[in-house]
Formats: sequence, structure tokens, C-alpha cells
Amino acid sequence: MNLKKINFSILVTLITVSSSFAQFNLLNAKSPEEIGLKTEEQISLDNDKPLEYGYVGDRDILFGKMVWERVDLNQRANFPLLYPIDENIMTADRKSLFTVLIEAIQNGDIKTVYADSYFKEERSMNQIDDVLNFSSVTEEGTNYLNDMGYSMEDYEQDPSILPEMYKIVETITAADIQEYMIKGFWYFDKRQAEMKYRILAIAPAAPEARFKNSDDEINKKPIPLFWVFYPSAREVLHKAKAFNNENSSMPFSFDHILNARRFHGYIYREQNVQGDRAIHEYVAEDALMQLLESERIKDKIRDFELDMWTY
Repeated sequence: MNLKKINFSILVTLITVSSSFAQFNLLNAKSPEEIGLKTEEQISLDNDKPLEYGYVGDRDILFGKMVWERVDLNQRANFPLLYPIDENIMTADRKSLFTVLIEAIQNGDIKTVYADSYFKEERSMNQIDDVLNFSSVTEEGTNYLNDMGYSMEDYEQDPSILPEMYKIVETITAADIQEYMIKGFWYFDKRQAEMKYRILAIAPAAPEARFKNSDDEINKKPIPLFWVFYPSAREVLHKAKAFNNENSSMPFSFDHILNARRFHGYIYREQNVQGDRAIHEYVAEDALMQLLESERIKDKIRDFELDMWTY
């Protein structure tokens, strides 16, 4: 697809902006605590915001197709979205995409998250915590409570009555995220005569905390933990930087990576007359054929642009 104009504008922005965000104050710091902190001069000079999306009128869209993709974090091309996963390495200017999203939700920079990609149902922070954290009591812990004259209701009201050694706590961290699910819209802009792409939503996917170490393979499959409406998160993702393996002094923002499609994903669902059914619903138990169907959908979108220039 013709993405030259998009790639060029993103490249210019990266060259002119990214260098000021790499290892803030590294060479001028007088103590380790000052590394990663902007100086007053940097703050005054910075006027950096995400590249604004241009207005697209509905009548300018000659063709459109909604697709859902999975971004497998085991693939090397997608490592910038996964790492770092070691909390000892994470700093103010170097965090995983999952950590960036969770912290932004917790501090209110991302105000609303959803339970599905259609934005029908909002998900509260308590509901997210229930998915990310799970605590249970061992058999010895139950016996301890009984011996002390406590019931499980007493424990739920005051967990401190049970020593930590009798608790099993599971927490979903950045290391547990297996993939990202991305909902996006491909459209042909007849004014500019090119195919374009716009991300609409993103969701980290992992097993629920309660099934993290389970032997149940079905429940251990990754599910979307929450969906974020992407335009509302752009400011956060623009400020957060991903590691650039080619040049550590010029990291990419997560917003640049996602909008420039600097990741490898495969389509698992498309907008269709059967209620947007997923590929696995009509191509069952055949991974190869599912991948071929994903490629067929991708080719169908790409070929529309190519066919525009065929006479």
C-alpha cells in the first residue's frame, strides 16, 4: 500500500523531536536522581504533541474496512511493545506499553476503558484489578482460620488476620502480556487517492490472574484485559518512549510505533455481514488455513488501492 507520505511525515517528526527525549539530562546530571528529568530549559523549549489526525469527511471515504488484529509479542518485530518487563530496569522514561497504559488509567490520564472493542460497556478500575490480581487461601490457611475461630467472611473483611505464608497471590504484570489486540479502520481517501489506516482501539491480552498458573489450557488462553479508545490515549502514548535498538539516543514513542504500523500483526476478525465473526469461527481447527484466510483479507484491502489504477 502507498504509505510514503505517512512514513515521510513520521520520519521528519522523529528526527526533529525524538532526540530531545532520549536519556533526559544524561550528560548534564550531577546525581543519578537527575537522570531522566528534564531541565527547565528543555521544558521551556519542548512544545511536543502527537501529530494531529487530519479531518476526513465521510463523503471522502470511497472504501472502508474494519479489521481486528493480534500482535504476538513473541515475535522479534514486536519486542518494543513488550519490553522492559523487569521492574528493576523500568525508569520514568523507559517502561513497557502495558505499564504505561495501567499507570495512565490509575492516575486518570486515560479516563475511560471498556470491556469490549465496540465501547458498549465501561470497565472500572476495580473490575480491572479483579482481572489483574487474584488472592486465594491455602488448605493450611483454611485450617488456621478455623483453629483461630475465624470464618472466610471474617478473612474477606480483614485479610490481615491471616499470615502471608498461607496466601497465594497472583498478579498480571508486563511479563505476562502475550499479545495486543488492535482494532483499526482501513479506508481509501478519494481526495488524496490513497489507502490509509487509523487505529481505533487497543487491548493488552493475557490470561486472567486466577488462571495464570493453571493447568487448564482453555482458561490460560489470553483474553483482552480491557480496551482503550486509542485517540483518547495518544497524548499518553506520545510521551512514553519505546527502546530503539538501532540508536538508543533516539527512542520512538509508542504513538509513532502504532500509527506507523511498526509492528507485525495478523487479522483475526473483519467487519462482515455475519456479525463480524472471527476467522476461527468459520475456519476451525486449522491454523494454516486461518493464516491464509487472514492474508486473503489483507490482500483484498490492498488490492482495492491497486485496482484503482487499473484501466
